[in-house]
Amino acid sequence: MNLNEAELGIDYVITSIDTGGDEEIESFLFSLGCYSGECITVVDKKKNLVVSIKDARYNIDPYLAASIQVEAGTGTGDMQGAV
Repeated sequence: MNLNEAELGIDYVITSIDTGGDEEIESFLFSLGCYSGECITVVDKKKNLVVSIKDARYNIDPYLAASIQVEAGTGTGDMQGAV
């Protein structure tokens, strides 16, 4: 599923980024820490999505969110239980 379909407050693992070959968008997402295997959480949904990646929050539009494929679970960014 893509990130637009994700539920609020659930940890997801990014399975792939599909930008249709747009290297600029792929590079931008990578700079945010948004890449396969990383944990991402949708914090709020209104016109845009507020997402948590690592220790930061970002506001992304639905077009960008549609390019991020996710599945439920925990990824490398999940630090629950870490000391």
